Amino acid sequence: MATAVNPYLMFNGTCEAAFLFYKSVFGGDFPYIGKFKDAPAEEGEVLSEEALNRIMHVSLPIGSSILMGSDTHPRYGDVGFGDNFSVSVNAESREEADKIFNGLSAGGKVEMPINDTFWGSYFGMFKDKFGINWMVSFDKNEPMK
Repeated sequence: MATAVNPYLMFNGTCEAAFLFYKSVFGGDFPYIGKFKDAPAEEGEVLSEEALNRIMHVSLPIGSSILMGSDTHPRYGDVGFGDNFSVSVNAESREEADKIFNGLSAGGKVEMPINDTFWGSYFGMFKDKFGINWMVSFDKNEPMK
């Protein structure tokens, strides 16, 4: 049995916009995208139109991984954004690394421009316009796993 670890990103109402943005960079399709209005309501629960249209779950296959996400449900409150994690993308070429880096960093904040590094990788870091930290790398000698 193979084990897979896939990042699951939480948002405060911007999940759909974020995943449409990620899809524009990576390509592909959403095998599933569901909103809270698609789920049975809990007894006595009344949600606003905004809450009903929040994303309950979305997935976007990227290579052998799946990027997944959701908006928070109003009963749990907003999620806090921190700098304690990054989504790391290992590209198959410098050109692919540039395309991903430039696409995802648009409108965000570049922390480390993509460039050759002293450890031998072509690497860069940024925070996208939705507050998610990303690392993009290409290492022709030893791909990171």
